[in-house]
Amino acid sequence: MIIETLSVFPEMFDTVMSTSILGRAKASGLFQFHAYNLRDWTHDRHRTVDDEPYGGGQGMLMKVEPLATAIEDIASTGPRPHVVFFTPCGTPFNQQVAERLSHEERILMVCGRYEGMDERAYEYADERLSIGDYVLTGGELPAMVVADSVVRLLPGALGDEMSNVDESFATQAGGGLLEYEQYTRPATFNGNSVPDVLLSGDHAKVDAWRRKNAIERTCRWRPDLIDTADLSPEETRFAREFIERYHVIPSE
Repeated sequence: MIIETLSVFPEMFDTVMSTSILGRAKASGLFQFHAYNLRDWTHDRHRTVDDEPYGGGQGMLMKVEPLATAIEDIASTGPRPHVVFFTPCGTPFNQQVAERLSHEERILMVCGRYEGMDERAYEYADERLSIGDYVLTGGELPAMVVADSVVRLLPGALGDEMSNVDESFATQAGGGLLEYEQYTRPATFNGNSVPDVLLSGDHAKVDAWRRKNAIERTCRWRPDLIDTADLSPEETRFAREFIERYHVIPSE
């Protein structure tokens, strides 16, 4: 896989893309990364990438010409990239989107700045994404979020191939839940003990406890996920009981 970014601050990616899981995956050749500087596609001495919006208003907008030229030039250097723009208008980014993007051969993420982009730039987008209903100063952080989420799905990136299956929001069979509670040593801390079943050595009982605990945690903290989770009829009954316990106000 090839992951690329187009930004006015390409140096922001240096540490993230060379640290921890992403750094090891890149070093082992699981993916290639390149951060392009949008100013390299400008033609004035100030390397201008923004201008005042027509009609007035606050702030500056990113110009369409350098964006269009950069995207076309980058795309011409290899297999055509899947071009992603970040915008409040975009599809909410989630695990399903991450898994779909992990199968792309090449991804180019375009990072906006200032008050936004000239609307004509979005004609070059294959996909528009949003990582949440809040405002950031630029698209670099969303690009890092997407890159991190996608790279960890690449075979070999986590070492343990089950790591992507047995965690929150996994989309495989039985997925769609928050991950179960986890504990490590000491077995007791400030009078709070690890559940006995986790110390039993009985793997079947541990698996059953973890599954039920994941359902309970999801019902308590993210009940909105239950409708789309992959549950058996019995697990659905458990879920209804948990939701009533945590969210239904008893009638007087």
